[in-house]
Amino acid sequence: MKVTVRDCLQLDSFRNCIVVAGERKMENRVKAVSVMDAADVAQAVKCSGSEGMMALTTFAGMKDDIEMQCETIKSLAVSGIAAMVYFPREMDVKSVDKDVISAADEAGLPFIVMAGGESCDYSNIISEVMERVLYGNNFKNSLINNTIFHLLNFEKYVSFQQALHEAAVSNDFQVVLLSEEFNPVFAVETRHQTTINEAIRRGKEVALNLGNLYSLIEIEGVLTYWGLVNINNDKHYLCIVDNEDNYSAGEITKLAEIIELAIGMWKYTPERDAKAELVKSLMRGNKSLAYSLREEAGVKAGDIISVFYAKHIETRQSDEVIDRFVKKGLIDVIKIAEEDESYALILKGSNFKDGEDNLDKAVCLELFDTLKENKSVRIFHVTGIDGIEGAGDGFRLIGETWAFVESIFPYKRVFSKYELALVAGCINIQVQGGHLKKNFMDLLDPFRKEGDNKARQLLETLETFVLDAGMNSGKTSEFMGIHTNTVQYRLKKINEILGAEITGNRVLPGLTIALALRRLEDTAK
Repeated sequence: MKVTVRDCLQLDSFRNCIVVAGERKMENRVKAVSVMDAADVAQAVKCSGSEGMMALTTFAGMKDDIEMQCETIKSLAVSGIAAMVYFPREMDVKSVDKDVISAADEAGLPFIVMAGGESCDYSNIISEVMERVLYGNNFKNSLINNTIFHLLNFEKYVSFQQALHEAAVSNDFQVVLLSEEFNPVFAVETRHQTTINEAIRRGKEVALNLGNLYSLIEIEGVLTYWGLVNINNDKHYLCIVDNEDNYSAGEITKLAEIIELAIGMWKYTPERDAKAELVKSLMRGNKSLAYSLREEAGVKAGDIISVFYAKHIETRQSDEVIDRFVKKGLIDVIKIAEEDESYALILKGSNFKDGEDNLDKAVCLELFDTLKENKSVRIFHVTGIDGIEGAGDGFRLIGETWAFVESIFPYKRVFSKYELALVAGCINIQVQGGHLKKNFMDLLDPFRKEGDNKARQLLETLETFVLDAGMNSGKTSEFMGIHTNTVQYRLKKINEILGAEITGNRVLPGLTIALALRRLEDTAK
């Protein structure tokens, strides 16, 4: 269970403490306690500079050196310690030097003063904090109680899968059930999708060593627990991911026992949907698993023509639309849906003829245009792809950009690989910064010579014209709610300022990127 500095201050041994600095970091996690009475900064960091450590000190080794105390605080904060607990000699908070308090505050390090006349006896604090860290509040374990509530609520849920999904979401863990061959048969992936993928790979490496007790594998700082589960005399693997490292190994083991019990009580029999798992493996970027699932799913790699992700899509309505297109025999669709989100592969249909590559793209675009009739839906697609590799790369591009693409193209509801690729490029430029970003942003410098209000109007017009209206002045006037003549006048002025012709169908790539970067920055502010 995760224990924070704030949690520790509720313990009896801290009843008379005062927090004099770092109050904004009271949610720092406490993993252990140490005593720090070192004589120099290096020694202090060596003894107490571990992430999540709560350091207890009297500054005995540097009691008369305020500068060294400040440097120690700064160094320990950088090392990731959770908090410092100070026992002043005068037992009075006023005795703490103001420079020490300022150093702790600036470093964002909780600095706690034991100001109630306690002697310098660290034992009570160490004992109480470690007891809390190791055992938590087991007598009122919310993980176990909440999971039982969901998993054994036969009146509320229609299936074991639904009950487990709600339990996982509610308690912030993930769970994957795999066959003996390590193929996923059921998964609740709430977060850390790459971790799940890596966990499956690493799980294979230790499978032979798994016994009745759960094996712990740490992957990218996330704890995953693995154990064997027998379902109808068939061996399966159960993987549990503690998203925020909130729970102890004992709690996870108890959780696994409850899940196994619920499997039996629900009489759940795993039935793997190979097609759905194929989509999930591509979403996670696990191309090797996708290749192994492709044949079982009955999918030819060359038949994959598009991948898409849709938000705020109404499932029943979208299914009706997709069914109409599938019945035409030009495409087939493998779709998985979770609440208002959908992921899908689009395949060549039974009536598709070789050599009609442009036709399959046209059908996909027609499908997306029909789906977007729901004004709230947003569709992100990569169409015109090459087999498993292209599908995996397509989902990766969507995953990296979908959260940002609407910031650059606010009037669009269907986003192709061309918009997504532009956004991906802008994100890379933003991350790299430096001269690369400056080279693009300098293209907008001529507008700074105009008055603030005039420059703003011209830039907004240029952005709308290039990014939203497809270089069409009539559409620009509609989007902005201004007269076409006003748009024409502003475009003429923009051409003069830039010394370049941007009207008509001429596209200036560098300028497009600069405008997209500007919108991306404005959204982040």
